Amino acid sequence: MGEIGVDVNVLRHTASYLLAYAVKDLFPDVKLAAPGMNGDEFYYDFCSEHSFSEFDLAKIEKRMFDLAKKNESILCKTVEINQISAYFEITGERYKVELLDTISGKFCGVVYISDDFVDLCLVPLLPSTGNLGVFKLTKVSGVCWNASSQNDMLQRIYGTAWESDLQLKAYLERLAEAERQDHRRIGQDLNLFHFQDDAPGLVFWHANGWNIWLAIEKYLRQRLDDAGYTEVRTPQVLGREFWERSGHWQNYKDGMFFTESDRRNFAIKPMSCPGHVQIFNQRHISYRELPIRLSEFGVCHRNEPSGALHGLMRVRGFTQDDAHIFCDVKHIFSEVRDFNQLALSVYRDFGFDNVVVKLSLRPDKRVGSDDVWDRAESTLRQALASCNLQWVELTGEGAFYGPKIEYHISDALGRSWQCGTLQLDFVLPDRLAAEYIDKNDVRVRPVLLHRAILGSFERFIGILLEHYGGILPIWLAPIQVLVINISDDNLKYSHKILRTLEVRGVRVKSDFRNEKISYKIREGMIKKIPYLVVLGSKEQDADALTVRAHGSGVSRLMKLDELVDAIFSRTPAGNV
Repeated sequence: MGEIGVDVNVLRHTASYLLAYAVKDLFPDVKLAAPGMNGDEFYYDFCSEHSFSEFDLAKIEKRMFDLAKKNESILCKTVEINQISAYFEITGERYKVELLDTISGKFCGVVYISDDFVDLCLVPLLPSTGNLGVFKLTKVSGVCWNASSQNDMLQRIYGTAWESDLQLKAYLERLAEAERQDHRRIGQDLNLFHFQDDAPGLVFWHANGWNIWLAIEKYLRQRLDDAGYTEVRTPQVLGREFWERSGHWQNYKDGMFFTESDRRNFAIKPMSCPGHVQIFNQRHISYRELPIRLSEFGVCHRNEPSGALHGLMRVRGFTQDDAHIFCDVKHIFSEVRDFNQLALSVYRDFGFDNVVVKLSLRPDKRVGSDDVWDRAESTLRQALASCNLQWVELTGEGAFYGPKIEYHISDALGRSWQCGTLQLDFVLPDRLAAEYIDKNDVRVRPVLLHRAILGSFERFIGILLEHYGGILPIWLAPIQVLVINISDDNLKYSHKILRTLEVRGVRVKSDFRNEKISYKIREGMIKKIPYLVVLGSKEQDADALTVRAHGSGVSRLMKLDELVDAIFSRTPAGNV
């Protein structure tokens, strides 16, 4: 088995159908929903009264191997939608019937594995189950059908498939390393944050975690201020009629939270852009004032399915480094170029040098003329080219209101994360009647650029924790220095050093407990504190510090000013 020289995506698509085949064989009453892929994993969603356990996964995986060894033919062909819909009606596969209702046209693709398994299929597959043999089921989680909390809760079984045993082994080793560096485990070990059922998908930030947040916010606020942004703040709750005017009620209602007061419906904001347009609209704007850049650390809430929540990576309440640029068409080139340079610089400061840029182009369903889209896409290409960048173009992946640029960073484990985005929007300014006065004294709609660099603070902090394994750069560390006294004879001197470091702006804590010095040092190392300062009679007499850097295993004597300089010399642009 393996070493078949095929597209790995085809391999995994095929494995998802083999998974469904095995589950139906073992649990005939299960209803099939839909397959999918997520990075290196494939999955299939099932509706079942039986809750799948780790024991079930092992049993299903064994059945998959048995079916693969039978080397059954996989036949994909096109059939009439009415014909296959009738088949799924008879067999009780209601999710398949619902999917068929969304397919336009008279025909659709169907996959047959021997005579025992029939499913919808819209992607290429391998010719037989015998081409599969290097795969592993990894986990099971809950998801909502069609990602809507109003729909049925399903069970999603994940797996991975590769061409060789060596590739699978390497992947499983990466998974194990990712588990060791899971931000939720780090968050607990370093006392950064927690979650609880009283607030699903919402974060309780502890003091240490909030120190990381504040360091990022201070840094980014300074970068945005230097780049000509004006910081604003918009309301958390706005009336339903406002969201109807913006179009969010029609398109995003299922993902919003609602409340009511004085017999009037309100929604908690899922994004800040409509509010920024309201600030722009409050006075007459001259073309001479453009571009106008409004930024906000905007707190947003989205009603994500409970099964999709995942620590800091997927939450219901989050803060975006959100900003919107109101400009004329002639400004797009320079604004995109400047934003791109800013974003790449920020990523470098956080330790992400490997950034993949993607340009998402016009989808089939869109607003605006082809001339407008031609100009928008051409301008984005020219701006990216001016930065000497290479990028990947994604046909049909743009938003309905305009093309967009995406920024994908790679972490220490080789995983890719989409963080930044810049989107051209010709629609929202029109829906919310944004306008400026041009040089001919005519009212004109501005172009709106939606942009973010980090995406959400919560998710970005999760990425940082896993990227660094909790050992953050000194400027981001929640506690930068731990002051440890050797005995009570050195307590007065230790307090003096502690206060001086606090005054100098260092995030410092102390451990003056009556414990062995080796015990206190070991605890400081476990907490991944960058610098441990040990103070005894020798240090007191020399008016100096014994400093041990995390991971060095070596202690050295230095003056306090030397330590402070070492801390702030590694702070980007001295902003934190």
